[in-house]
Amino acid sequence: MASEDYGEMSGEDMCEYLREKGLGRWADAFKEKSVIKLRELNDGVLAEMGIDQPEDRQKILDSILKIWPSAPKVFNDPIHGSMELHPLLVKIIDTPQFQRLRYIKQLGAGYLVYPGASHNRFEHSIGVGYLAGELVKALKEKQPELGINERDILCVQIAGLCHDLGHGPFSHVFDGMFIRKVKLPPGPLRKKMKTWKHEDASVEMFDHLMRSNKDLQWMMKACRLKPSKDLDFIKEMIQPPAAQEEYKGRPKKSFLYEIVANKRNGIDVDKFDYFARDCHHLGIKNNFDHGRFIKFARVCEVDGQKVDGQEEDGQEGDGQEEDGQEGDGQEGDGQEGDGQEEHGQEGDGQEGDGQEEDGQEGDGQEGDGQEEDVQEEDVQEEDVLEVDRQKHICTRDKEVNNLYDLFHTRYSLHRRAYQHNVVKIIEHMIVEAFLKADKHIQIKGSGGEMFTLSTAITDMEAYTKLTDCVFDQILNSTEDNLREAREILTNIVDRKHYRFLGEIKPKRIPTKEEISQLKEDLAAALPLPREGAQADGLTKEDFVVLPVTMDYGKKEKDPIDSMDFYNKKNPTQAFKIKREEVSKLLPEHFSETLVRVYSRKIDLKSLEAARGHFELWNNVRNPVWTDCHVTVS
Repeated sequence: MASEDYGEMSGEDMCEYLREKGLGRWADAFKEKSVIKLRELNDGVLAEMGIDQPEDRQKILDSILKIWPSAPKVFNDPIHGSMELHPLLVKIIDTPQFQRLRYIKQLGAGYLVYPGASHNRFEHSIGVGYLAGELVKALKEKQPELGINERDILCVQIAGLCHDLGHGPFSHVFDGMFIRKVKLPPGPLRKKMKTWKHEDASVEMFDHLMRSNKDLQWMMKACRLKPSKDLDFIKEMIQPPAAQEEYKGRPKKSFLYEIVANKRNGIDVDKFDYFARDCHHLGIKNNFDHGRFIKFARVCEVDGQKVDGQEEDGQEGDGQEEDGQEGDGQEGDGQEGDGQEEHGQEGDGQEGDGQEEDGQEGDGQEGDGQEEDVQEEDVQEEDVLEVDRQKHICTRDKEVNNLYDLFHTRYSLHRRAYQHNVVKIIEHMIVEAFLKADKHIQIKGSGGEMFTLSTAITDMEAYTKLTDCVFDQILNSTEDNLREAREILTNIVDRKHYRFLGEIKPKRIPTKEEISQLKEDLAAALPLPREGAQADGLTKEDFVVLPVTMDYGKKEKDPIDSMDFYNKKNPTQAFKIKREEVSKLLPEHFSETLVRVYSRKIDLKSLEAARGHFELWNNVRNPVWTDCHVTVS
């Protein structure tokens, strides 16, 4: 039975709903009622209202059951335990657009290195929806003066639930690497694809979900939401506007926008979930306690100041993230995909402590500053928000070390897993395969129109059908036009990926031209040159060079500088904490750039020759790399 808190509609809305369902002749029976409690409607009540025919009463009851919020459901989760979710959230989860997330790996190609990393965007999204509710409910209970109501809570939960609807195959591999290297089509699609990110698709997919499941808006009304206003609020939380002046949904409750995707300092429930979930599945210790943050979270007024805005995932973040990865414009190894140049990958270049080939912790490297593998759920400073005195989510001063643990956990995840050098080169190879298969993959979209692997992002009906399954579609294909792509994916499955030769730690982020010249220098590092090739046959095309940048989420800045705190004596007064007040043992630098070098040829003779090129290059470096530390694998 539905809870008394759910299921009310106005007489006017009920009349409109019945007309939409072809039951308009009975609409007048509800017209005079100001509020209709759906749980009270039964056969006897309808008969008293003058609806005489049993079959008519049954049709009305069947229609009402489609929008009648039943009791909440409890999900058993390995991370958060028993999660009770509002029936409207369950209704959204049960749509094809949301179920699609079951087939998109949270960590992209991470599962091909870490056997435990088998979790998907589906469970992460449910976890974020749950934590979003926990945080906003905690704020409501501690500070009733904020005026948080049930509508606000439900909207925040929906935004958390739907924030990753727009992810493509292998999560950030698709939007952070593949789409950025696709040859852009002419016309209006060109501009859209040039700047497209998964957050854009999340908003579009949410709109598509609402249009395709017509009863959802009626159920929203039955849950006392106002779709005309609340849908905008939900989408703004998924993809926050650049400036607070642009908020339409809850402009007077700007702190609500910091729960799901926090552009102010990057501390949000998206990270809370993917940190805990990814650590669990990767076997890496999570030192951050999001439960303590929720308990100590409090909304305070903050004096007007310039706040470094940030753009997200983290893969995912959501583990690369998330659950976001955001690039900074560095180009990658110069490999082109149908005419588009590759963007540099993120990574931290630190070696791990396990084996590459069978999923043990390896020499994965972290970074989230390069475009190629834009990290999910991690925000990078792009925009600057001009803020007057505003209400923001703050935490207790004594929790500052817990927040440093948060960013150190992020660093550890990137270094040991997200940016594992085998993970990143496999993702690079997947992108190469997708680029070669792009125009040969045909997906039916709205109106029967066919879309390719890349253009499917412009049609949500087609995009709904695009998941990690495209990997197997190519791998198991027999068409000759997919042969090259199929061979690349077969090499991945057979563990014949490009081999890591070493890494360089430059003093600054190298330019595109410097990366291109590095490949030239690597190829020319042995004597006896012949026209177009070296004596051992290696050319610049045989080397893959991937620049990567790691940081704490704010490039070279300390992320805690963007956080506000309060103390026990004065919980309404927000203030900053300087790093020297915390500890002398904090890191002095918060960003590091690395350049990884790989060999495409993996036969023993060519691989040994490639190592020789890299070692000789290290001895006679170009002046650009003179002060760099080099590690030879």
